Amino acid sequence: MKFKYRPEIDGLRAIAVLSVIIYHAGFEINISNHIYKILPGGFLGVDIFYVISGYLITFLILEKIKSNTFSFLEFYERRARRLLPVLFLVILVSIIAGYILMMPSQFKDLAGSAISSIFFLSNFWFFITDNYFAEESLLKPLLHTWSLSIEEQFYILFPPFLYLL
Repeated sequence: MKFKYRPEIDGLRAIAVLSVIIYHAGFEINISNHIYKILPGGFLGVDIFYVISGYLITFLILEKIKSNTFSFLEFYERRARRLLPVLFLVILVSIIAGYILMMPSQFKDLAGSAISSIFFLSNFWFFITDNYFAEESLLKPLLHTWSLSIEEQFYILFPPFLYLL
């Protein structure tokens, strides 16, 4: 089966990303002195994005396996080239800004989250150190890397599992 571009998948990705952005922006509307959050479940966009990514990655891996052209090296190299440069840039900028703007204890927390992000373990780091929805979480510049860590853990574990099947 040949992979055909599906514009509706890109549309669904856009809806997922926008819902997460709207959720994190915290937009509210006041009607009759009652405040309503706009898109309070927007964080579910992350789940939608995971499902789409899982579908696409599984399809691409299975196609390569069927044609005997799957290469773990090529697969991981493509992921690294796509994700690592931006991750390292965000971590570097965060560390520089944190060094200038943060108190020592805050900078220590930032350093821990940066190290956990580099090794794709920040989902565990933030689970152990704090609640994602806690008010203090708004002040953690690398909090968003938890979702990237989960995605990378999927990329590390799933292809060998699928290949063996």
